[in-house]
Amino acid sequence: MEAVLLILLLLVVAVIGVAVYGSSKAVGRRTAASLEDAKADARRVIERLGGQVFALTGTDDAAKQALADASERYTAASSQIDQAGSPRQAELAKESAMEGLYYVRAARLAMGMDPGPELESLSGQRTAGTVTEDRRIEFEGREIEASPTPSQRTPNYYPGGRVAGRPVPAGWYSEPWWKPALVAGAWGVGSALLFSTMFSGMAGVGYDAQAFENGYGDGFSDGLAAGQDGGGWDSGGEWGGGDWGGGDFGGGDFGGFDF
Repeated sequence: MEAVLLILLLLVVAVIGVAVYGSSKAVGRRTAASLEDAKADARRVIERLGGQVFALTGTDDAAKQALADASERYTAASSQIDQAGSPRQAELAKESAMEGLYYVRAARLAMGMDPGPELESLSGQRTAGTVTEDRRIEFEGREIEASPTPSQRTPNYYPGGRVAGRPVPAGWYSEPWWKPALVAGAWGVGSALLFSTMFSGMAGVGYDAQAFENGYGDGFSDGLAAGQDGGGWDSGGEWGGGDWGGGDFGGGDFGGFDF
């Protein structure tokens, strides 16, 4: 009797082992398939970006700068997709490439060309808002301008979204005031003041400096809630979050920014 029970017990253990092994293999196959699908989707966008970057030549400062930024995103996305080991990392590579396509679109508009088809929205783009009027401010001894259109004074484009966890409105700027945070992964102490001075009362930016400082956007119902919450923003930023580290986008020297 004891021998029969032992045999039955061994059979039960064997059946459970086979079931666990089969389940693990099935999960592994699904994960691998998801990764390959995500990589294929990202590569489609990266190849599209590459084709635009290599085919276009800027004819003015705004277009040249936008294309340089697009090329930077192409390089970053290509590196990210080569290293991607999860669907999320592949999605981040696609996000980098999609941002590059926004820069290409901006360059085409700056040169008076057809901007091409509409693009997928970037993460945090909708809540970041848009520059809707020309602004010129004095900040720490220098003039900074924002405009909804490119010009010799505002050749630096940003498509809108989150940098180091905080929203940056889409528009054209006299200088890339967000880049120190993009490179360092964190904002300086004067960033909220700059934001407030630049965007206070602007129709296309529906949140205040306190909400900016607390990471208004995804995960918050509105700017006031963001300001009261006091936390919850992703210090890793849009460019790779915690998966890709700080990232190097052409060095950290942007003319002595000190926020």
